Amino acid sequence: MATNCFTCQNRERSEWCALTDKELDLLNRAKTDRELAPGTPLFHQGDDCVGVYCIQSGTISIEKVDASGNRVVLSLAQPGETVGYRFFLAGDATYGATAVAIEPSTACFIDNATIQSLLTANPALGLQFLRKAAADLNAYDERLMINATLTMEQRFLHLLLVLIDRFTERTETAADSVHFKLPLSRRDLAAMIGVRPESMSRIIRRTEDEGIARFKGRDVVIPRVETIVQQVVPESVY
Repeated sequence: MATNCFTCQNRERSEWCALTDKELDLLNRAKTDRELAPGTPLFHQGDDCVGVYCIQSGTISIEKVDASGNRVVLSLAQPGETVGYRFFLAGDATYGATAVAIEPSTACFIDNATIQSLLTANPALGLQFLRKAAADLNAYDERLMINATLTMEQRFLHLLLVLIDRFTERTETAADSVHFKLPLSRRDLAAMIGVRPESMSRIIRRTEDEGIARFKGRDVVIPRVETIVQQVVPESVY
């Protein structure tokens, strides 16, 4: 079923909240919906930059491959976030990263011509994207600081806190337990905190030995979230 921009629950927390009803009608008529199975790409690094995608449901992994073929997960996009906007705003001819669904997802595609028309008609939309770009840059700076100042174990525990915040709906206190499924492979987790896969395995074993968490495949049980919070408290930036 096609989504409707006027009734979209994600719109008010996205950049598109700046649009008037007339502009929203233009967006609603111009956008196209895509249903994505896990592993389905929205676009590949090097593809022509033809527009942006607004995530309606699910999770999208933003990845980059270097000249040696090493793949790194840069960030995770969730409902309400717009993917590909930085390449459009920069005037890039191609996408500088790959966007791929890591769970069943839905995304709305908005072509370059429609975005340009909306930006021309409503400068407030451009300001919203400018603020988003600044927030992303600040998050990147914080992530560099975390990787430079925390131990490998602390970086992993911090990432666990971020994933708990993003992928669980919790009403409990930090002292309570939590059970969730990792959205990424251990290799991708290792890349996100800047360690080698074999180091990731050792970190997970130590985390289990210390009773901080239990891992079975991608299933994670954390008996007391407070135990992690006490060791690492930086703001979530992934």
